[in-house]
Amino acid sequence: MKKKMKKRKQKTKNKLKQSRLKLRSKPKPKRTKKLVARNSRNDGQPRYTLNRDFQFIQELKDLMLKSSPAEKEEITDRLQKLGKIKLAIVAGVFLNKENQENVPTDIFIVSDDLDRRKFSKFLKYLEAETGGEVRFVIMEKDEFTYRLSMFDRFVRVLLEGPHEKLINRLGL
Repeated sequence: MKKKMKKRKQKTKNKLKQSRLKLRSKPKPKRTKKLVARNSRNDGQPRYTLNRDFQFIQELKDLMLKSSPAEKEEITDRLQKLGKIKLAIVAGVFLNKENQENVPTDIFIVSDDLDRRKFSKFLKYLEAETGGEVRFVIMEKDEFTYRLSMFDRFVRVLLEGPHEKLINRLGL
């Protein structure tokens, strides 16, 4: 009787070992890289970190940073209160393109009468909205038309690259 019990135990042990070996011998599936949340603070509050190797990182950035048409209308309304603006173009950070280094400026304004004090407040508002520095250029209408007629590199790169005209009273 004891021998039969020992044999049964031995058989079950052998079966367990074989099943473990089978499990180990199967190739492990490739792990997909994902967004990770880690709880590493001592105060018990969760701390989130972004895995930069996440396969959908660009789509996540686009989703988070995408500006809505309502935000562009807000910018347009604020711009019109600054003075007589002939042309206002946004590019760079406002369009969320990958190659922002190639864009010469983020906001381009052509105006003959611009209130500088109001513009500095407007610029602080934009920097708060974007969470960083906003590159800008202000030109008078005469200088802009001269540069446009001379095919100035700055104006050409700005107008040929990705941009959006918020105010266009020059007919471009």
